[in-house]
Parts: sequence; structure tokens; C-alpha cells
Amino acid sequence: MASNDDAATGAANGNGNQNQPSLNVLAQYVKDLSFESPGAPNSLRGRDKAPGIAINVNVNANPLSDKQFDVNLTLNAKASFDQEVLFNVELVYGGVFAISGFPQEHMLPILFIECPRLLFPFARQIVADATRNGGFPPLMLDPIDFAQMFQQRIAEDQAASKVQVS
Repeated sequence: MASNDDAATGAANGNGNQNQPSLNVLAQYVKDLSFESPGAPNSLRGRDKAPGIAINVNVNANPLSDKQFDVNLTLNAKASFDQEVLFNVELVYGGVFAISGFPQEHMLPILFIECPRLLFPFARQIVADATRNGGFPPLMLDPIDFAQMFQQRIAEDQAASKVQVS
């Protein structure tokens, strides 16, 4: 005799309703990776205080078909000490996602919050490896709140549309 838990597990495994929402990573890839250390080897010497590090993050999504989307997570990190650039690393890390069964109003949050959240740990490791391989301590990026980033982007878009209408 099957319990309710067994029925729920069967539905989650695709044995139930075919319209069950699903989000699958089909591929992940490095689209662009650049590491520059213009002052090497002088920039590699020890310092008595930590350099300033500026980090920029961006997310873009493009449809490939009705249910497949290419999501790109762009990470830029620039370390400088006084006026000297120690290193500059730029990464565009992409993922192809199959997304189906979600209401249309959930698609933007899925593309701009959930998809980059799945890509981030891999992109973070690539940035850490690139800085370590460049002769610096690995740059371990702090976790990113993609939901807050998405809300900020929506607010900026709404503010820009209000300015254009006025």
C-alpha cells in the first residue's frame, strides 16, 4: 500500500502530473575569462595593508527556445593599492536552463534569482582559481543576494519608466 509520501515522491520524479514545474541545468560554460596583473612582478610583493577590491555583478538572460534560456552571470573584480592596479579579473559564466511548468509571472525571478544562484558557486571558484594562479591569495567572493539585486533592478526600471513618462 502506497503512502501519501510515496505519491508525492512519484509526482516529484515525473511519474505524476506532466505540468509539474521543473528547472534543469542543461549546460554550464565559461563564456569569457580575463585575468590581468599589469604591474607583475612588482604587484606581487607583500603589503602591510590589504588592497581595495571593487566587485561588480550583473545577470543577463536570453531565450533560446520556448523552454530553454541562456543565463549569464558576469563578475568583475579589480584590486588596487593606492593608484596601482594589482589585478583585474573578469568572468562571464553561462548556463543553459530548461524551465517549464511555471506561471509566466514567476519566469523573471527564476531567470534572475534562481538561475544565477545555481551558477554562482562555480563562478566563485573560477575567480578564486584565477587570482590564485595569478600569484595572489584566492579571491573568495562573498555570497550574493540575487533576490535583492533583482528587486533593485526592478525598482530602477520602474523609476526610469516614470521619468520617461513625465
